[in-house]
Amino acid sequence: MLSRLSITNYTLIKSLDMHPHESMNIITGETGAGKSIMLGAVGLLLGNRADSRALLDHDRKCIIEGEFNIKNYNLGKLFAGYDLDFEPSTLIRREITPSGKSRAFVNDTPVTLDVLRDLGSRLMDVHSQHQTRLLGSATYQLNLIDIYAQTSIVLEKYQMRYQAYKVAEDNLEELLRNADRISKESDYNDFLLKELEEADLSANDQETLEAELKLLEHAEEIKGNLNHILTLLDLNEQSGTSILQEAQTLMRQISTYSQPLKNINQRLNEAYIELKDLVNEIETQEQTVEVDFGGTEKVRDRLSMIYHLQSKHQVSDIKGLLDIKEKLEEESFIANHLEEQINKAKEQLARDKEKTMKLANELSKQRQVIFRPFEKAIILLLQQLGMPDAKLKIEWNNKQASANGTDDISISFSANKGVAPAPLSKVASGGEFSRLMFCFKYTMANKTALPTMVFDEIDAGISGEIAMQMGKMMQKMAENHQVITISHLPQIAAKGQAHYFVYKEINADRSVSMVRKLSEEDRVKEIAKMIGGDSPSEHAFKSAKELILS
Repeated sequence: MLSRLSITNYTLIKSLDMHPHESMNIITGETGAGKSIMLGAVGLLLGNRADSRALLDHDRKCIIEGEFNIKNYNLGKLFAGYDLDFEPSTLIRREITPSGKSRAFVNDTPVTLDVLRDLGSRLMDVHSQHQTRLLGSATYQLNLIDIYAQTSIVLEKYQMRYQAYKVAEDNLEELLRNADRISKESDYNDFLLKELEEADLSANDQETLEAELKLLEHAEEIKGNLNHILTLLDLNEQSGTSILQEAQTLMRQISTYSQPLKNINQRLNEAYIELKDLVNEIETQEQTVEVDFGGTEKVRDRLSMIYHLQSKHQVSDIKGLLDIKEKLEEESFIANHLEEQINKAKEQLARDKEKTMKLANELSKQRQVIFRPFEKAIILLLQQLGMPDAKLKIEWNNKQASANGTDDISISFSANKGVAPAPLSKVASGGEFSRLMFCFKYTMANKTALPTMVFDEIDAGISGEIAMQMGKMMQKMAENHQVITISHLPQIAAKGQAHYFVYKEINADRSVSMVRKLSEEDRVKEIAKMIGGDSPSEHAFKSAKELILS
């Protein structure tokens, strides 16, 4: 339930903080005082879109907070699904900046509006004039039937199966749509694949071949230079090794005369060893390098073929060609097994359709079995609310499977004797619609686990004994739900456990909406004013007290 509502800088509300009673709460006030503005703020907590024009002071941000006691409503799994911390006392906050940016938080964790709507739909049911107009909607009517029939389990199973059925249907349509294209492209793709297969490419081909070609193209130069280096270092009387040997002999003769000479002798020996090792390496390289004009052409041809394939397929390396080859192999497999895949897709679709229709039939039976009890329950309530000749009829037709099943449901209604029921979108006055909506809400209350139910002048168009009866019904609802009712009728206002009065306070700059909780004495006075005007008589005060005690 809603344990605290705080509104700052919203429309006509400068600052408001209220702690609704856990049972039945009444909100009254003059027309235009700001009662419905409070509902607009609550709507923001439930995920409605924000508008910076709603700011009272456009230089400050608007903050709306709602604290909800949710420990008994099994919402832990929902919180875990959105990676939110579950708290028995959960705080929802909306902020609107002067620039129009809106942010939402659940227990100080930022959330999207979709998350807020999902959570809000499980915390509050807010009736408004707009919702009353929704009575004509087939979706809304079907939802009423589902709530009354308690179809949530089978409906969830059906929707999961229907989703699988649609995936199978989309898969088959995709295969059929692509079948002609795949068939036409098959021959060309096979040619491209064969060309790449014959190229016999490996990941390092290009790098290896380019290095090999570089050696082959410069083989003569490399071999000539290496031979000349060998001659300089080792193959004549004045070669580097001969000169170094002579230096070794001379140094060896004097190395024992001092430590520095001994060190130089050692370094000459090491230099000779390194030079001989270098000569051996150069000889090896010289023998390895061969002038091979035929081999050079072969490497050039293979590289040319690789460059041509890269240009043809618009890639820059071997990996790109190998990726294309893999894709062509997949397309070739699809083309060669297309008929088989289509047959499998048809079989899968048939299986999914059969399972879907089985659940659709189960769902439909569960709905249809409550049609007459639902009609009777609503008619009985309408009679209690001053509509003795009311008729309600649920019309049913079978339709093509959709996300909500195969039931085409339309609720027809007549308030007057001798008038046949007609679809809700075409009948009923404002007052009749309000009473009908209230009957639906009252009937659904025992079927749902919604903590809080909010009514915005659902008592429009009624008075007297009918209003008394509606107030008693609200009290009954408040035994298991928190009820918040905006009302203009004393008969309903008298039934609340807590009574809040909304009024305008006018200062030099602007008018602002204020709200205060009425004491028992003030409550009697307010109800008396609702009965007898701004200057209520003793009789009005007496009637107010009687209404509160009744």
